[in-house]
Amino acid sequence: MQKLIENISQMPLFGVVITFLIGLFFMPLVIRVAKKYNFVVKPNKRTSHQGDIPNVGGLNIFISFVIFFVIFFCIFEYYQIPNFYSLLMGFCAILLVGLIDDLIDLRASWKLLGEIIAGCFLIVLADVRITNMHGIFSIWELSDAVSYFVSFFVYIAIINALNLIDGVDGLASGMGIIYACFFAIYFHLTGKIALSLLAYGLSGSLAVFFIYNVFGDSRRKIFMGDSGSLLLGFLISYLTFQFLELNAYWPLDTPQIYHMKAAPAVAICVLFVPLFDTVRVAVTRIKHGTSPFCPDKNHIHHLLLRIGLKHKQVTCVLMTVTIGFTLLGIACRNWSSIWLMVLTCVIGFILIFILWRLVDKANSESSNKNQINN
Repeated sequence: MQKLIENISQMPLFGVVITFLIGLFFMPLVIRVAKKYNFVVKPNKRTSHQGDIPNVGGLNIFISFVIFFVIFFCIFEYYQIPNFYSLLMGFCAILLVGLIDDLIDLRASWKLLGEIIAGCFLIVLADVRITNMHGIFSIWELSDAVSYFVSFFVYIAIINALNLIDGVDGLASGMGIIYACFFAIYFHLTGKIALSLLAYGLSGSLAVFFIYNVFGDSRRKIFMGDSGSLLLGFLISYLTFQFLELNAYWPLDTPQIYHMKAAPAVAICVLFVPLFDTVRVAVTRIKHGTSPFCPDKNHIHHLLLRIGLKHKQVTCVLMTVTIGFTLLGIACRNWSSIWLMVLTCVIGFILIFILWRLVDKANSESSNKNQINN
């Protein structure tokens, strides 16, 4: 058994298979427990599903990922993850925040406090944070105080962006798979096997949920819930910070060909869809005199639904756009970070402008049909 795991650990891609099989084994149990104890979401004005659906899919992601995490990085210790137990406590803390929010719908302020507490395990105790600005605005190394502030800001932005994008079947998990695969492949190429193994493991955990969420029938369907989206945001923040730090302090034993001078901009390209949408929606709410935390149906997936796309089509479109922005970041990885971010935002504004025109057209056609019917 030990020899088998040692061989698998040398091929991090197998992390996908391991967490997938663990998740596949536990998912039916998670669904049964959720239904038994009424951990379900009922149809409301913000949802489009019918019937009561379990909303603790994040629990299955957590179980499969943590079992894998503990086996490889704790029991067998083939690869060292610094401050392992602090990270594990962070996983547990953010899952707890998400589960409580799924059950009793926490106020935004309490939810934010929970996210910050979980973030302390990552940024303060595990000391995984942003310490360098890569020359953006001629800023390089950051003081500890500024480093903690920037790290918490980026962490909160990522975790809430992924939480808010979770609005249609398979969207958050599908995009999470893309993010995890990007980091997994990158860390694999650069010889950071522990990080690669961890990212591959995350993609396998998400794949099981994606299948049940998108293709499950009424008996097997499950939602990610805040427990899943917050956990996903926590892990993607961890991988993003490691990606930025690796490119800020490039090791001598790592192939120079994989160094990304515009690493911050590349990370923004990879995560652009949820980050851009969150900023856009918040600005729109403030412009209309409402709280940026007030829920509505103006997110990008809602707009795509308004033009007549189905859930699976919306997920497919946004995953394709995410892959496109990721490829843009890779292609322009050695540009100036500022110019790459400007180009990315310009493309984003063009795409959202086109989408709004399509929404206006769909609304106009719907209005004309109603007038004819009347």
